[in-house]
Amino acid sequence: MSSATISLCMIVKNEEEVLERCLETVTSFTDEIIIVDTGSTDRTKEIASKYTTKIFDFEWIDDFSKARNFSFSKATKDYIMWLDADDIVPKESSIHINELKKNYLSDHKMDCVMMDYQTVFDAEGNLITTLRRERLVKRKCNFQWIGIVHETLNVSGKAYITDIKIKHMKNKPYSNQYIKIYEKAIKQGHQFSLSDKFQYAYECFQHKQYEKAMKLYDALTFEKLDIKNGKIYAYLKLAECYIKCNELDKAISSCLHTFALDPPKAEVCCRLGHIYELKKQFHQAIGWYKIAFNIDIPVDSAYVKMPCYTWLPHIRLCICYMVLRNVSEARKHNEIAAQYIPNSTHVIDNERLLQKLDSKLENNN
Repeated sequence: MSSATISLCMIVKNEEEVLERCLETVTSFTDEIIIVDTGSTDRTKEIASKYTTKIFDFEWIDDFSKARNFSFSKATKDYIMWLDADDIVPKESSIHINELKKNYLSDHKMDCVMMDYQTVFDAEGNLITTLRRERLVKRKCNFQWIGIVHETLNVSGKAYITDIKIKHMKNKPYSNQYIKIYEKAIKQGHQFSLSDKFQYAYECFQHKQYEKAMKLYDALTFEKLDIKNGKIYAYLKLAECYIKCNELDKAISSCLHTFALDPPKAEVCCRLGHIYELKKQFHQAIGWYKIAFNIDIPVDSAYVKMPCYTWLPHIRLCICYMVLRNVSEARKHNEIAAQYIPNSTHVIDNERLLQKLDSKLENNN
């Protein structure tokens, strides 16, 4: 049986700094590359032409889904994959995708393949946030993108969940482009999908419009959501809004609502630990951080903050125990954190504070 074939579909604009880096990582497994340009004024199309002749222009109309759907309409292979210009496919992932083509996709029974999208890294390169995204879909299913900004694929059918990693390596500063698109759509009477509602709330939060974001996330907790994790995410973001507005008891209540939806998640427990730190109730904070690091990384969640399941609770426990002058417990948890993030400034800063605390306690004795 022959291997399945893959069309890579991308929409781009002024991506000369990163496009080649992206395309260099896909040549081993793609059978066709579709580039849809939405108005570049730099060398983007020139760079794209090194890798494909299938370059199309699309007049920008403030709707990412329409541009994505146009790019999908140009695909001719068995499966379609999407990437952003500031994404890369690590070498190990490329190997796994080629294995997929030969062993799992060749019979064309899979409608959708899910992959881990590593979207946020800290300044030291430690992974912060992973999203599970619909990354590879059967062309004949004609799945459509929805949402005018931060668009998602509306998929159904047989899905194959993998641990293949795609890295998002954002290089541009955050702008007000997205929130302007939403505000324009509101003025034009655009009816928002659930995806749009989530993303508009996110944009309001990013632009420090916390009261507006709070109302939007609160409304989303009453929506009928197909995925329970979507409601958990809404409650978590609502808690963040309350924290920004210094309404800490409401933030706690918002976190606790998630326990009625699903077993505790480390993201929620770390958020509760953070709130109790802000309230200077360190024993309560310690309790929640200890719960967090004992929770297994979920396999069925679309949104995972990896530090909450690994090093973050231990870093915070170190700090809490230092406040309580318990040096031995503080050092124990800092050493556990170091096993996950060796040479991290989080660990180094804590160790420096521990040495100062040691000296201070010795002098007092």
